[in-house]
Amino acid sequence: MTDPNASLERVLVIIPTYNEAENVQPITARIRKAVPSAHILVADDNSPDGTGALADGLAAGDDHIHVLHRKGKEGLGAAYIAGFRWGLEQGYDVLVEHDADGSHQPEYLPVMLERLKTADAVKGSRYVKGGSTKGWPFHRELLSRGGNLWTRVMLGLSVKDATGGFTAWRAATLRGIDLAGVEAAGYGFQVDLVWRALRNGFTVAEVPIEFIEREYGTSKMSGKIVAEAMLLTTSWGLKHRFGQLSGLVKGRRAQKAGDRP
Repeated sequence: MTDPNASLERVLVIIPTYNEAENVQPITARIRKAVPSAHILVADDNSPDGTGALADGLAAGDDHIHVLHRKGKEGLGAAYIAGFRWGLEQGYDVLVEHDADGSHQPEYLPVMLERLKTADAVKGSRYVKGGSTKGWPFHRELLSRGGNLWTRVMLGLSVKDATGGFTAWRAATLRGIDLAGVEAAGYGFQVDLVWRALRNGFTVAEVPIEFIEREYGTSKMSGKIVAEAMLLTTSWGLKHRFGQLSGLVKGRRAQKAGDRP
């Protein structure tokens, strides 16, 4: 489905923020250096620590930086969808999901954007050959790998890091996956988007990255977020497998009916 003739020149990197005052300036500076032509949208959820005001200051001095002020904290998925809608309305060709805390290294962006020329979406992957994590305790990596394995088993996905949040999307891909129907607010959002893309015939490629644990600020990961992702994935998977089984049974019945004299 990839259109080799589609323009990929206008790139928007979306950074959701909530209490990221220590990180917003360094990460935007690194993105501007890594891909000087790219624009950045800081989608701030009314951070009490003043992240939004800091982002406004950055935008005032750089016409490649924009700020979307949201009413409050509504979850990662809601922030990204708001950013996608803003970027699509502004006519960007590529929209990139990028964490604010430095866990995603913007120095990988040129490689991801190059790979996007032959794919509909590209994920920076911790779990393909060459990918890795740095600074994680064993239990967190075990949880992440286990979650990805469960996702692949339940949904039949070939993507090895479906839960990863460093993703470059063609605008046409996002338009083709019904963003209005996305269910997950937390990290299950990443799985939801990938699965929607694959079910709609889009290609999702992976390039290896090193994921680094944040140095400043507090992680937004929680047991509630993990539980939401696992429950949604299980629900989607059961529906998917039931649909496969139902189709198989109908196919066999039709075959038997056709074999009758």
